[in-house]
Amino acid sequence: MASRSSSRCIRIQMVCMMLLFLFPLSARGMGDSESCATQYPVVLAHGMGASAEILGIMDYWWGLEDRLEDEGANVYVTSVDGMGSTADKAASFKAQFEEILAISGSEKANIIGHSHGTVYTRYAISNLGLGTEGKVASHSSIAGPHHGSAIADVVIGLVPDSLEWLVGDTMDFIYAFLFGDSDPDSMQNAYDLTRPYMVNTFNPNTPNVDGVYYQSWAAKIKTMAVNARNWYFLGTWPILLAYEGANDGLVSVDSAKWGNFRGVEDAAWYSAGCDHLNIVGMPFGITPGFDRDGFYIDLMSELKDWGY
Repeated sequence: MASRSSSRCIRIQMVCMMLLFLFPLSARGMGDSESCATQYPVVLAHGMGASAEILGIMDYWWGLEDRLEDEGANVYVTSVDGMGSTADKAASFKAQFEEILAISGSEKANIIGHSHGTVYTRYAISNLGLGTEGKVASHSSIAGPHHGSAIADVVIGLVPDSLEWLVGDTMDFIYAFLFGDSDPDSMQNAYDLTRPYMVNTFNPNTPNVDGVYYQSWAAKIKTMAVNARNWYFLGTWPILLAYEGANDGLVSVDSAKWGNFRGVEDAAWYSAGCDHLNIVGMPFGITPGFDRDGFYIDLMSELKDWGY
C-alpha cells in the first residue's frame, strides 16, 4: 500500500516538473517590485489584422500590461484599425500617444511595438513630429517587418489587378463588421508591407530620429510539423524560409533588424521555437519554452537602468 502511494506521489511530482518545464515562470518572479519603473511610461502598439482587444474579448497582449505594472511600470495600450495604411495607422497612433502624454503628465514615453506596430510607430516618430518634438524616449521593435515580408509580396502578386477591388472590399467589410475597424484598407495594408515598398520607399523616407533610442528583436520558428502548436503558420513559414531564410511565420529574422539589433528569440531547445504570436503571449498565453513575461520585464528593466 505504501509503495503504491509513493509511486503516485512520484508521478504527481513528475507531472508538476513537466508543467514547470513547459511553462516557465518569469525569471523576475510574480511579486510586486520596481524593476520596470522606467522614467517615462511605456506605450504598447499592436500589429496588423488585430486591435488591442481582438473581437472585443481577447487581449492582444494577453495581460502583459498588468504584469509590467506589477513590476512598477506605467503602461498604456493603443489601438488602431487592424487593416489600414501605415500612414493612417500612424495618425491614429499619434493622437492616442499625445493623449497618453497629457494624461500621464510625462514629457516623453517609450514605445514597444509588435509586427506592423513597429512600422506605423516609426512613421509617427519620423514623419508626424513625435520624434522631432522630443516626445519619444525609445522605440523597441518586436518582430517588425522593417524590410518588408515575402508574404505581403505573395498576397499582392496573387490578386489580379482586376480583382483587387473585390478582395479589398470583402476584407474591409469583414474588418469593419467583425473587428470594428473605422476605415479599413486591406489591400493598401498589404502593399505597404511588401519588400520593394519598404526597402525602396518607406525606409528612405522614414529615417531614425536623433535622440530616440531604437532597438529590435526577432522571433524564430525552428521546426514545423502538422502536429506542432505553431500549425497556423504551416503555409507561410516555408514560403518565407525559401525567400528570406529563418523566420517566425510572418516576418524574417533579417527583416526584423532595426536600430540596435538585440537578437533572436527561439525559445528553449526542446520547443519548436518562438513564432510571431508567441512573442507577445498569443495564443491564450500558451508559449511553451518561451518566458514571455520574463522577456518584457528584462526589456523594461534595461530601459529603466538606461534612464528611459
